Amino acid sequence: VQLVESGGGLVQTGDSLTLSCTASGRSFNSIAVGWFRQAPGKTREFIGVTSWLGGTTHYADSVKGRFTVSRDNARNTAYLQMNSLKPEDTAVYFCAAALRYYRNMNSDKDFEYWGQGTQVTVSS
Repeated sequence: VQLVESGGGLVQTGDSLTLSCTASGRSFNSIAVGWFRQAPGKTREFIGVTSWLGGTTHYADSVKGRFTVSRDNARNTAYLQMNSLKPEDTAVYFCAAALRYYRNMNSDKDFEYWGQGTQVTVSS
């Protein structure tokens, strides 16, 4: 599975931004898609994940209510909608694919495939 993120950039506090993750190489509706981020000097942080058909999603408490994970299997694309962005959301954002989905999965060790990442910078 190859994953390519897009949509990152420089925004201001309070802005919204949507990241995309386009997959190829495997039937998209057979993989779970997760989003992670990594800020400078910090470990990679789980954001959210959607199951194969998008019927189940869950999020880290730090972004719950502000971020939304979704997917369009017809377009082989997953999305991360980010609202009310804060400077502490500044990070490189990664999408990842997992062949197995289980409820409340949130470890990067559960994901076999990763995109290259896209930078999101939120200015104050």
